[in-house]
Amino acid sequence: MHNIYPIVNDLIYVGASDRRLALFENVYPIPRGVSYNSYVLLDDKNVLFDTCDSSVSGQFFENVKEALEGRMLDYVVVHHMEPDHAATLMDILIPFPEATVVCSAKAAQMIEQFFGYKPEKMQVVKEGDEIVTGRHRLQFIMAPMVHWPEVMMTYDATDKVLFSADAFGTFGALSGNIFADEVDFEREWIDDARRYYTNIVGKYGVQVQNVLKKAAALNIKMICPLHGPVWRSKEQVVGQADTNSLGWFIGKHDLWSRYEPEDRGVVIIYGSIYGHTEAAAMRLGTLLAQCGVKNIKAYDASRTHVSELVSECFRASHVVFASSTYNNGIFTPMENLLLDLKAHVWQRRTVALIENGSWAPQSGKLMRAELEQMKDITIVGETVSLKSAATAAQEEQLAALADAIANSCKL
Repeated sequence: MHNIYPIVNDLIYVGASDRRLALFENVYPIPRGVSYNSYVLLDDKNVLFDTCDSSVSGQFFENVKEALEGRMLDYVVVHHMEPDHAATLMDILIPFPEATVVCSAKAAQMIEQFFGYKPEKMQVVKEGDEIVTGRHRLQFIMAPMVHWPEVMMTYDATDKVLFSADAFGTFGALSGNIFADEVDFEREWIDDARRYYTNIVGKYGVQVQNVLKKAAALNIKMICPLHGPVWRSKEQVVGQADTNSLGWFIGKHDLWSRYEPEDRGVVIIYGSIYGHTEAAAMRLGTLLAQCGVKNIKAYDASRTHVSELVSECFRASHVVFASSTYNNGIFTPMENLLLDLKAHVWQRRTVALIENGSWAPQSGKLMRAELEQMKDITIVGETVSLKSAATAAQEEQLAALADAIANSCKL
């Protein structure tokens, strides 16, 4: 059975959701699933914006057929060649051999790499090129490294719609409500949106800033991403809340891509083998609360997926890393997190350190060395060094570290 959704005027949602996939890109847990968004524009010339992952291909093909209602398909616009959006590109051309594939030059190269040949009809576009489909005027915007080098976006200058590729996307399957203003996005979706951005696009903040500057020059009334809900401007939705507005969500991406903290607060992440490092970290959390710090969050690096930890490190202004020494190095889950943060160009944060080691505590020195390779990381207070377990005398050291963190939070 088809499952399409008219978005506005002659634009129809033809994507589908997958709730069976456990790991997105075989890396990131997605307990709420994921949507693969695709859109059909009906005009004198009909356009399909992106295809979908092979896992939902059956639903996708039914949707496209229903949306077109016997019409020809004139263009297939490829914004991003990652297989979750392009795996079925050649398949959709079988029933629609008349369609021209529109893509960037790098995408054209990748099409041949993935499939071993190119479509018979292709149109390679560059920045500023346009296609007029009748009523609609489609303008193409190059968005390299957001998050692959071939990525582009399309701006429908007629209806003021931005087809944003992987930008402004989020993990999470759609359940019927296709618009962000129809769900409680801040409560139910923002954590997945942040985790999606920070882990997949987070390394490319400079490139995202470049795209945001291009977007600022456009009159955007709607954003149609490749994953997650569609965003509408306030004027299109009566009584829309600020926290579900298009501008609010663009603002989040501006913060994330500038590596600015989203919240002023403290995240404590500990790597503990037998619980003694955890005990010291939790005591620090209580002392921070007594200093007036609110909304403290703590995570066990061994039990929390690293993608969630990366997301939390992007969100908060202050992070405490507490790690046991392991094989004369950093406890491996903590080391993995620090390497992941470095790979995602994490920066502009204030951190504090706790180390532990029964005979030769080394983790503090080694964590500091990793952090010093990152940009604009301020280490506050003295590293609290434990030998096996915290002693009563180290209560003062933990209290002093809590004071230093709390005072920094107030600045």
